[in-house]
Amino acid sequence: MRYVHIDSVEPGQFLGKTIFSGNGVVLLSEGVQLTVYMITQLRRIGVTMLYIKDPNFDDVEIADLLSQETKQAVMRQMGEVFEAIRSGKELSAKNINFKIDQLLEEITKNKEVLVQLTDIRTKDNDLYVHSLNVCMMATLIGVNLGLTQAQLKELAIGALLHDVGKVDPQTDDGADDVHRHHAWRGFDILKANREFSLLSAHVAFQHHEAPDGSGLPRRLTGEHIHLYAKITAVANMYDNLLLDLSQGRRMLPHEACEHMMALAGTKLDREIVIQFLKSVSVYPTGTSVRLTTRETGVVVGQHRGLPGRPIVRVIKSVGGDGLEVKEIDLAQHTTVFIEAVLA
Repeated sequence: MRYVHIDSVEPGQFLGKTIFSGNGVVLLSEGVQLTVYMITQLRRIGVTMLYIKDPNFDDVEIADLLSQETKQAVMRQMGEVFEAIRSGKELSAKNINFKIDQLLEEITKNKEVLVQLTDIRTKDNDLYVHSLNVCMMATLIGVNLGLTQAQLKELAIGALLHDVGKVDPQTDDGADDVHRHHAWRGFDILKANREFSLLSAHVAFQHHEAPDGSGLPRRLTGEHIHLYAKITAVANMYDNLLLDLSQGRRMLPHEACEHMMALAGTKLDREIVIQFLKSVSVYPTGTSVRLTTRETGVVVGQHRGLPGRPIVRVIKSVGGDGLEVKEIDLAQHTTVFIEAVLA
């Protein structure tokens, strides 16, 4: 599979990963042959990046922290939670706890897998995918920090529901009334349900606070921000940077990591950023890159501990229909670097 921009997709190509709606319903299944109409509709619903099948990379597997079944189950549960908030009904903590237990089991088992946020985003599923991504990353950071199972569960629930205040129609992120900021509203919603830990509620409350005191809604300084919220703030910023179009385009993973390193110690907790960078894939599998050798290829493998030095497969045409295939392991070829990521 290759990870490509929607503008590079051509009719007749085959979809590499299933696209889901916000509540986990399949919109387009893996393996479907894309038509002009489908590509147009994908653009309309906000898809910018997607996986396509490529016979030259059929053997390349995208390692995920969570199975597709668990992701769907969690997203469906989030759909029920958000609907309950909109309609003023009581949240079902029992169902959330069950899904979180599944999530924790898989992430603990796959803790050596580097984070690759590969789920295809649409306008409809964005809040769901964002919440799940933040939950996965925050939990993995918690595992790296050696948190207990009980602590991981509090963290995971808080991270999954960190933006629950955005669903509340009373929310307003303007500075005029901080009590209507989505972080405050989220805290109120979770605190009202006694089946949730108060610490999980504080994740929603504090995930926009910053160590230097410049955050919202209360401008807390580092020592007053709970560890769970510091962890979630890092995961939240990374996922937002990959989607944020305020600068005219979204950041690529390596750009987002560099941006976050620059903010370590001021907007983000330095130690949490260090732990995060150990677990994130700077150049996700399937990404097309250009090397300093001027060769172009596709990332086909990763190294835990060396996320910036992946394995790149280069394919060249050699006379007629012949192909020359070679793999360059950047962990071994220390003088070769990735010069650019190709859309």
